[in-house]
Amino acid sequence: MTEPKSYKWYIEYTSPEEGHMHSIQKLHYSSQTKFQSMEIMDSGSYGRCLVLDGKIQSSQADEFIYHEALVHPAMLTHPDPKRVFIVGGGEGATLREVLRHKTVEYCMMVDIDQEVVEKSKELLPEWHEGAFDDPRTDLRFLDARKYLEETKDIYDVIIIDISEPVEEGPAYLLFTREFYEIVNERLSPGGVISLQAGTTALHQLLNFTSVNKTISAVFPVVAPYQAEIPSFGLPWGFTLASKDEDPRKFSQKRVDGMISERISGTLRYYDGITNQGMFQLPKHIRKALAEETKVIEDNAPLFTYN
Repeated sequence: MTEPKSYKWYIEYTSPEEGHMHSIQKLHYSSQTKFQSMEIMDSGSYGRCLVLDGKIQSSQADEFIYHEALVHPAMLTHPDPKRVFIVGGGEGATLREVLRHKTVEYCMMVDIDQEVVEKSKELLPEWHEGAFDDPRTDLRFLDARKYLEETKDIYDVIIIDISEPVEEGPAYLLFTREFYEIVNERLSPGGVISLQAGTTALHQLLNFTSVNKTISAVFPVVAPYQAEIPSFGLPWGFTLASKDEDPRKFSQKRVDGMISERISGTLRYYDGITNQGMFQLPKHIRKALAEETKVIEDNAPLFTYN
């Protein structure tokens, strides 16, 4: 076994008892923004990484897995998505994937942390690929919940790309039943939402199961799924909720046909076979989802480990 080289090391703690070590080749940026700590660094295994509150949000090597998994199942579940709303998504990669859909005429992206977005524009060009400059993009630095509460605008798809609800972070009120009710009101009749819902690791399922229980109190169709994202060091969960269509019923042929017809360019992760596999959760996760009783509410929030 080869001894590790004498790099500087970053440890991402996934719980008080576990962590994932990454070598640091170069630190490009480090700051305490108004809302969270932020680093942009080059790691040995995964290339450039965005780290918020000590947790990798995406890496150059595998961000395509996360962003394709988050965006395309929801976008294809809606038959004709023209207006899209993104909550968070500071790196611009969620926006990039949304704009690959030929039907999209307008996409508002709202991120509360302008510093994250501005530094991502500068230092993470492979993520956004110019999406911020697309004429269909409307980028605003606002409180997304407050905006959705006050606007009368309607969207076909709402994608929630925010970090976990840590106690000192900006996101915990975007994981509650009250917030999902606001989202539901802002969606068109065939509207769809998707979001990252935390790890599906065996011993850390509470966020994933509680989010799904909470969304199930608001939406008639809730389809939890997962993807393996190596840089996270843990399997990762997502949730798609719809007023109508259920993507779990889509055949491989149908998904591949929609990708060919509706999406520009070539996807690296998501296709018809992947769609079928993502929703096939193992027995222990299905059991935990079925047994979960906690509904996250404004006055009873859920906080994950920070």
